[in-house]
Formats: sequence, C-alpha cells, structure tokens
Amino acid sequence: MVQLIPDGIRRMVSREPSPQLGHRNAIVISVCAQKGGVGKTTTAVNMACALANEHKMRVLLVDMDSQGHVASSLHGVLPPSLAGSMSDILLAKKRDISEIARATSVNGLDVTPSDKRLNETESVIGARIGKEFLLRQAVRAARTHYDFIVIDCPPNLGNLTLNALLASHYALIPSDMSVLSLEGVHDILEAIETINERLGHDLRLLGLLRTKVDGRNRSLNDSICEVLERDYSELLLDSQIPINTALSKAQFAGRPVFEYAPRSSGAKAYRALADEVLTRL
Repeated sequence: MVQLIPDGIRRMVSREPSPQLGHRNAIVISVCAQKGGVGKTTTAVNMACALANEHKMRVLLVDMDSQGHVASSLHGVLPPSLAGSMSDILLAKKRDISEIARATSVNGLDVTPSDKRLNETESVIGARIGKEFLLRQAVRAARTHYDFIVIDCPPNLGNLTLNALLASHYALIPSDMSVLSLEGVHDILEAIETINERLGHDLRLLGLLRTKVDGRNRSLNDSICEVLERDYSELLLDSQIPINTALSKAQFAGRPVFEYAPRSSGAKAYRALADEVLTRL
C-alpha cells in the first residue's frame, strides 16, 4: 500500500525534517529567450560568476534546460559527480533545490546538475495541479542561503520556463542582432504580461541585453538597435556583449571567462553587466 502513495503526499505525511533555513533573501533572476543561440546560457553563467567572484555574493546557478549547457560551460570548475537532478525536484522526490546544489571552485558559486530527463519530466508534470508553481515552492528554503539565484531557462515558453518565471522576481532577456531574435523578445514580453495578469505574479523585467554585437557589421547592428530603441528604449540595458572568441574558448575549457581571459572584451562586458544589474536592483 505504501508504494501506491505518491512521493509528494508521502512527504506531507512523513516526519522528514524541513530544509534548514539561512539568513539571506535571494533575488531570483530568470535568463530567458524564445530563440536558441542568442547567448542565453553564456549570459546566465558569466553573470552568475561575476556576481559571485567579482562582487562576493552567494549565488546559485540553476540549469532548467535539458541540453545541460550550464554544466558543459563550467565542467572545469565542477566537482566530479553531482547527485540529484531538477527532475527529482519537479517530481517531488526532493523537497528543496538546495538539496541538489553543489559547490564549484568559483568562490560563492553553486550550481544544479544538468538533467537530460527534463523534457520527459515536463510532459509528466503537464497534467498536475499547480504545475506552474513547482519550482517556486522548491526555492523557498534555498533563497535563505543565497543572495542571488540565476535560472537558465530552456529556449521556449513551455512548462519549465513558466516554472522559472513564476519562481523569479526578475527576467533578463538576451537578444542577438537578428530579426528572429527580435520576434522572440516580443513573445517573452507578452508571456510576462500574461503571467502577471492571469496568475497574480509580480515578475519585473530587469532589461533587454544586446548580445553577439559584431563590431565589424555596424550597418546591421545599427538597424537592429534602431528597432530595439524604438520599441523597447526604456527596457534596454546599457551593457552590450560583443562577439568575442574568448567567450567560446572559455566555454570549451569549462571555465568562467573571468578565469580564462580576464582582460578580454567578453570578460569586461560581463563585468559591466553585473555592475549594471546591481545598480538597477
């Protein structure tokens, strides 16, 4: 008979202790984009690393993307094995996200492991009551242990992204210099408005971040920036992320760009982004 009781209900009736609480109150930021390849994970990883290492914050970087690019980007600073998964959290096999967080060699930075099963898990939770709020519940205790929680969302507006947005205080939207990316920005903004109106959330936009800015193609940059400034001028961040080979090489090495090439234009740009984020907050 015990085997017939779902994990979530078993936890409700069990005497398992609640996760220990800390004294912090983390700000949760989702990095989200409707289109892949715009520098979403690169932004989530390096912004989190800058807040942790450069600004001495306690930061948890959460990988909600089944592609697992966070772990790939930081494999050089991760411990050999990571127990638990986001699927365990969403399926109520573990109570709080802090149970699967693991420390990296970057001072102040913890990460959740990659989880290739997330697409399957997304289908499973699709029929559950309150499926949109699973992650919000799972970060309650974790928020008391960190100054920031940065979530790398999947490149779509499915249940996993919806969970991330409803667990967040702010959304950061990266957009590269392409027309398709501009269309994706509009979709994300509409989703945020719908979430706030229909689900009673108070998700604020931290800003639109221009990424993969190619200094050699000023005519295209100027055209895209003109549209962004016309439609979203008050939402645009001052920071811009250039095309920089150091960012790609740092990912290949599995290290933050601040360790791999601290003087590169990519490192300088993400330092400026972290500074601007803290200023805006």
